[in-house]
Amino acid sequence: MMAGSTLRKVKSRSWKKQRHFRLLEDGLTIWYKSRWVGKGHSTFSVMEVEAVREGHQSEVLLSIADEFPADLCFTLVFHGRHGNLDLVAESPEEAQAWIQGVRKLVHKAQTMDEQERLDQWVRDWFQKADKNKDGKMNFKEVKTLLKMMNVEMNEDHALHLFTMADKSESGSLEIEQFVHFYKMLTQRDEVWKVFQDYSEDGEKLTVEELEKFLRTEQHEGERSPQHAKQLIDSYEPSETAKNQGAMSLDGFQLYLCSPEGSIFNPDYLELHQDMNQPLSHYFISSSHNTYLLEDQVVGQSSLEAYIQALKRGCCCVEVDCWDGSDGEPVVYHGHTLTSKILFKDIMSVLKEYAFRVSDFPVIVSLENHCGVEQQTLMAQHLKQILGDLLLTAPLNGQIPQQLPSPQELRGKILLKAKKIGGLEKCLDETLTDEVSDDDDPADGDAESPCTEDQPAEKDKKKSKLSRELSDLVVYCKSVHFHGFAHARSHAKCYEMSSFSESKAKRLAKEAGAEFVQYNTRQLSRTYPSGLRTDSSNYNPQEMWSTGCQIVALNFQTAGLEMDLNDGLFRQNGCCGYVLKPDFMRDGNTEFSPERPMERLDYKPLRLSIQVISGQQLPKVNQKEGSIVDPLVRVEIYGVPKDQAKEETSYINNNGFNPVWNDTLNFVIHTPELALVRFVVEDYDKASRNDFIGQFTLPFTCIQAGYRHIHLLSKDGTPIPPSSLFINISISELK
Repeated sequence: MMAGSTLRKVKSRSWKKQRHFRLLEDGLTIWYKSRWVGKGHSTFSVMEVEAVREGHQSEVLLSIADEFPADLCFTLVFHGRHGNLDLVAESPEEAQAWIQGVRKLVHKAQTMDEQERLDQWVRDWFQKADKNKDGKMNFKEVKTLLKMMNVEMNEDHALHLFTMADKSESGSLEIEQFVHFYKMLTQRDEVWKVFQDYSEDGEKLTVEELEKFLRTEQHEGERSPQHAKQLIDSYEPSETAKNQGAMSLDGFQLYLCSPEGSIFNPDYLELHQDMNQPLSHYFISSSHNTYLLEDQVVGQSSLEAYIQALKRGCCCVEVDCWDGSDGEPVVYHGHTLTSKILFKDIMSVLKEYAFRVSDFPVIVSLENHCGVEQQTLMAQHLKQILGDLLLTAPLNGQIPQQLPSPQELRGKILLKAKKIGGLEKCLDETLTDEVSDDDDPADGDAESPCTEDQPAEKDKKKSKLSRELSDLVVYCKSVHFHGFAHARSHAKCYEMSSFSESKAKRLAKEAGAEFVQYNTRQLSRTYPSGLRTDSSNYNPQEMWSTGCQIVALNFQTAGLEMDLNDGLFRQNGCCGYVLKPDFMRDGNTEFSPERPMERLDYKPLRLSIQVISGQQLPKVNQKEGSIVDPLVRVEIYGVPKDQAKEETSYINNNGFNPVWNDTLNFVIHTPELALVRFVVEDYDKASRNDFIGQFTLPFTCIQAGYRHIHLLSKDGTPIPPSSLFINISISELK
């Protein structure tokens, strides 16, 4: 790989171009360029690669399968929303060398601990700054490096650090000396001050001193003594200190930067919730028009969009089916210029990827525009391709009084669609094969304000349903919503309705308590307005606050709304299911998101966040000499009364180690539903601030005390070692 290979980069049947690829000396960066173009080249890090697929395992490579055999082809799949890289080698041996090589490097990158990752990061900077590639760095190169690293520093101070690191007095730094220089550069005075507050001799923390810190600052209570010993064993790099049962400043800093020192309680990252409650008692990670990679009008439909959504923990995908011209049902956004993919191919992807993240049930939300003939073909594809994965009958043959649990439905794919009649078998013989077209408004946005029963309209348009397809619908029968009163007296637990974002918002405002109560028993799906042709998203928190379970978002669109979705579903093992708070599971609940103070066990909390400092924030503008002016904004999303934002001042010209020491205060009325989002931006007085990084988490998953927040990119992928150092305190509102 280091010697380099000529590989074909393939984008389509007609776009296949030769590129020279090689692995750089750092063992982590892959460089490639056209053989014909002058100096232009591209690079990517192995850390960005999630997996390597062998053979014709992408739509692009499948389309050229007749031209290039499978043993020459492979696909690099990247984290986040980055497109795949499809490649064709000259020989099977060369393909294997790259497939096995990249897999080994990816495995190595994924198994690095924090210290190794940081060392690698430092070495990367050395390579970038060592312009003449002599393995040494003179002071001029160091000054360039400081700019690249996002730090504005007094030249005298920089020279002072350089001279201290240059032990050999040669006027240049080798890699080990550079690591020493970097250590001095990144000395964390704010961490040192906290360390000094608890260390009697200023050199180390004894077990007793560390225990006092854990009890007083980290609010750990009874587990502090045992935990102090564990932390020394896990994070103290000095064997001498470890043998003395003590922790040095280096060990203390490593602990604070570790998952245990993170703002997100690591216990809640694991699968820890009760998974034996009815499906209606969970929020379910859900995607809208899952087949689209881009916008809603001319965007590409792709199987990769399903793979990406399922890998993100999505447990409800949408499939819009139309009659295909050759008899095979196709999926696309009807009456638009979006491209078409085959229904049966999506089922094959579901079979392979549905349970990669967890084995809790996946719901297929079917928007069916096909005639009876192709509907029957869809039913055959569902049964033949998915086989035993598809749920085709009620569990134990029983008519349910409440929905089964995620635990009972493990490893099953459920179909959500219209159905002829109900599950009650005795009725089946008398039913016709026609259903009203208003049973599920799909994306047609039926905007009636009905919170009460309405008389049925006469002469509704009817459409024919295939009996075979109808029979595959078990626990998710799509029905029209006729109001809360009608649902209380007539609805079956396996019937569910879809609501456009505007209708769901209106119901939340006009009848919030009724909506919450309805959602204890029925499943509800909400979806973006048809006007969002750019695939933008609505705020999902407004829907979760009324107990709606299936809040469908455009997964392909990064931004605030997907940050909230990722934040909520980061807990509980990222399994796509989060148990609703107990007051949203009680069938007699009177909770209303509009009136949180009326809750029986109303206990508002005060959240105080001291934003202390930032570490190695990425550059926004890559122009030489450009350095960020960072500020931190904390945003609360929850019931309407909890929505709030506060921000720090901005720091001039320092993205490397800015210090704010600003305290932001909030009152949280319904902590169980609140999400907290930390956003770092580059302040710009002339125009809109630029996004630098963010992290979002449920309020209930916060660890109080001195914590680090490891920032994510706009795409939701980590950007190590960028972080914030904060001190959080949570108390009851007196």
